[in-house]
Amino acid sequence: MVQSRMRQPVLLTCLLVCLFVAPLVSRQQGATIRVEVRAADKPVENAEVLVAGARRLTDPAGRVTLPVAAGTIELTVVKAGYVAAAATVQLAAGAVQDVVVDLLPEPTLEESVTVVASTRTGKRLDDQPMRVEVVPGEEVQEKLMMTPGDVSMLLNETNGLRVQTTSPSLGGASVRIQGLRGRYTQILADGLPLYGGQTGSIGLLQIPPMDLGQVEVIKGAASALYGMSAIGGVVNLVSRRPPTQGHEAEVLLNQTSHAGTDVVNWLAAPLGTRWGYTFVGGGHFAGRSDLDGDGWTDLPTYRRVIARPRLFWEDGRGKSLLLAVGGMTEERKGGTMPGARAPDGLPFEENLETHRFDSGAVLRMATSNGIVFSARGSGTQQRHTHTFGPTIERDTHRTAFGEVSATGTAGRHTWVAGGALHYDRYDSRDVPRFNYAYHVPGVFAQDDLVMAKWATVSASARIDRHNEFGTFASPRVSVLLRPASLWTVRVSGGRGYFAPTPFTEETEATGLSRVAPLGTLDTERADSFSADVTWARTPFEVTATFFYSRIDGALAVVETGRPDFPIALANVNGLTQTRGTELIARRHVEGFDLILTHMYLWSTEPNPDGTGRRETPLNPRHSATFDLLREIGPARIGFEVFYTGRQSLDDNPYRDRGFPHVLFGGLIDWGVGRSRIFLNVENLGDVRQTRANPLVRPTRAPDGRWTVDAWAPLEGRTVNGGVRVRF
Repeated sequence: MVQSRMRQPVLLTCLLVCLFVAPLVSRQQGATIRVEVRAADKPVENAEVLVAGARRLTDPAGRVTLPVAAGTIELTVVKAGYVAAAATVQLAAGAVQDVVVDLLPEPTLEESVTVVASTRTGKRLDDQPMRVEVVPGEEVQEKLMMTPGDVSMLLNETNGLRVQTTSPSLGGASVRIQGLRGRYTQILADGLPLYGGQTGSIGLLQIPPMDLGQVEVIKGAASALYGMSAIGGVVNLVSRRPPTQGHEAEVLLNQTSHAGTDVVNWLAAPLGTRWGYTFVGGGHFAGRSDLDGDGWTDLPTYRRVIARPRLFWEDGRGKSLLLAVGGMTEERKGGTMPGARAPDGLPFEENLETHRFDSGAVLRMATSNGIVFSARGSGTQQRHTHTFGPTIERDTHRTAFGEVSATGTAGRHTWVAGGALHYDRYDSRDVPRFNYAYHVPGVFAQDDLVMAKWATVSASARIDRHNEFGTFASPRVSVLLRPASLWTVRVSGGRGYFAPTPFTEETEATGLSRVAPLGTLDTERADSFSADVTWARTPFEVTATFFYSRIDGALAVVETGRPDFPIALANVNGLTQTRGTELIARRHVEGFDLILTHMYLWSTEPNPDGTGRRETPLNPRHSATFDLLREIGPARIGFEVFYTGRQSLDDNPYRDRGFPHVLFGGLIDWGVGRSRIFLNVENLGDVRQTRANPLVRPTRAPDGRWTVDAWAPLEGRTVNGGVRVRF
């Protein structure tokens, strides 16, 4: 009896050992994983396979065999020039498991298959729950020959985007995404705010497209990804990378019918096996034009010089570094023509001198457990001298940005977590009442969950702490559905906040001297929602989108009636609401590209004077494009048609609505040896706003402007031509 009782603890102990130790022993028992790495159905040699802390390189057949412990194994494959891939494998004790990994090339020189900087997860574009529209490299090169000096035409011809002229005298413009004002759009370069936290109206015209590999656009509130400057959306300009072999050297010479000249140089080459560099530099010049002969400048004169070198480094094992610096100096002159006078009998000059220097860096490191660490940072300083008639405003704008993040996979999850710090400082020598220094630290997280082969959910959130306006949380949720093989559905919604500054589309055009000191202002809160359906069957693709956004307490310019400060900035009482649809249809085969787009937009806002609501000015109800590009032997021929519908106008003494108009254009690009000769015509029908009504007001507006808003082309027909010489 005693012996029986003594056996019970022994048996119990043996049972516990079996339950808890046996699995551990089983897990420690060996298993084997055989990995084959391929790309475009070809083996990839020297790809680095990371499993449980072990690193192995694939052989010439793209294969590697690793002994591992049984259980759940996570492996990561890294190879320079390809997107890192991860997989999770369940191994039984003693098992031999074959795993085939297909690598995708990085989206640098050709049409994109992934979106690296815009969403941080590194997934294929087709697998992103958040809709990201990509302008591929061949379209960038086409638009380069139309406007070599800036990206305005490239963005204006992207569906859902509109480049709106904000300062007719100086040619300033901003990018409106789905009808929201340009200050809500964040423009990035390789994921860095190199053009400032809030890109000014002239900054858009100072970015040459020669060194762009592609353009990525996120529409709607993107504050969960990029903070408080992105409640309208994000435009990310992704740079071209250097070749792995050989050298690239190119010079573009362009001349326009409006006395414009562009000289742009592109250089790119590897520096050994791991380093490479690119360089873009150029000079851009234009003469002053008064097309309607009223003594006022319709097209400003400018002189601009820009240079931007970049260094790239990759070790072939998941580590990469990008270093970029840039400098630009420009002088613009507008207002009354030399010797002419404004309607009050006095000359009125509008001039702007800009000097900008920026630098940035992006570092990526893949660890043995498949986690990718990223660090990025940038700094920008811009000095301006504005002239508004007898008034001079001199200022310095400094911004700094830093971010660290980690990205990894765990089963069906792809996660991102990190922190960021944004610093924005404005110092005015002549209107110091608007000086400010904002610093905004923040933390963010994102999780993409693959629910099934046909369903993926992405949730992201960001918390920012503004030193003046407090703490704000910005969430965003996106869903990707594939109900059938040819169909894709995306639904997305988010919230963001925008901290007020003295810079709006109106004050960019008028200056700050006439603006009253800022009172108590609240942050602007934005909510956005979109849903789109895509049908794709080679060579066709059709996407239909519905979008809605609202901004609570939008900042507006109001008249004060005071002689010293006739205008002020104030939050309007109510919602600015925008809703509409987009349709884009594309047929793409080798040597032939056809794109049709249409956008319907209905936007209303509280009237700044407090009397009800009004249609938001300068938002056409309908717009459409037709774009055809055909390659015939050594030639490329392009034909474009643009329709702009009626739009409400603000404080225009000549009309309250702009008339609809159609623009035609064509491009011929002919290859001759290593060079290409091009000729481009824009606005073939010579549509011009000043043919209908004057640009200059009969009397000066309370905000100080002598001109009405530009709602149609001011330049009329434009012809440009030149040559691209490759060495």
